Amino acid sequence: MTDAIISGLLLGLALIFSVGPVVFTILKLRINYGIASAFSFVSGVWLSDLLWVITANFFGGLLGEVISFKKPIGIAGGIFLIGLGIFYLFIKKYHSKDELNNGIKIASTTHIKLFLTGFLINTLNPAIIALWFAAATKAIANNYDERMAIFSICLFMNMGADIFKINLAGKLRNKLTDRNINIINKISGILFIAFGIALLLGVLYTKKS
Repeated sequence: MTDAIISGLLLGLALIFSVGPVVFTILKLRINYGIASAFSFVSGVWLSDLLWVITANFFGGLLGEVISFKKPIGIAGGIFLIGLGIFYLFIKKYHSKDELNNGIKIASTTHIKLFLTGFLINTLNPAIIALWFAAATKAIANNYDERMAIFSICLFMNMGADIFKINLAGKLRNKLTDRNINIINKISGILFIAFGIALLLGVLYTKKS
């Protein structure tokens, strides 16, 4: 069981320190719309991770079939990220610091959209699919309790890290000016486009193993 705990901790650390669009979206949402919006988004990411873990551990053959469609999944994910980046960079209107301080009300439908966005960003990422598949394959020799320990530790570590990021962004928000907020939002849009392009290039020009 000790080895399982260590494996769970290492897998959790790998997820925590991986830099991707999810991190920047959490920061952007917390700064612009408050804690509820960030949690709506990250809840979608958590559900996606949970479903991939279940699929990897109990339907390994199905996940293997999913990975064989890495290219179309990656293309869909890349286009989705680029679309979000263009929206955030050129279309989305942002609020001033005073408006943010007075509180921005978000409709329940917007929370649903944020949840679905988080779910899709994570689900349409071939790297995430491959990570969980590799982790499940490595843990195949472990018994049920050990596998539960590995993936439970990993998921809870990742959730804890996301909550920490949300709280950190909340503290950062108090020190930002209108200019800083605008810069952060523009950078977020650029990064979405960059991640989308990188994902497209990765799946289009990587040789099939």
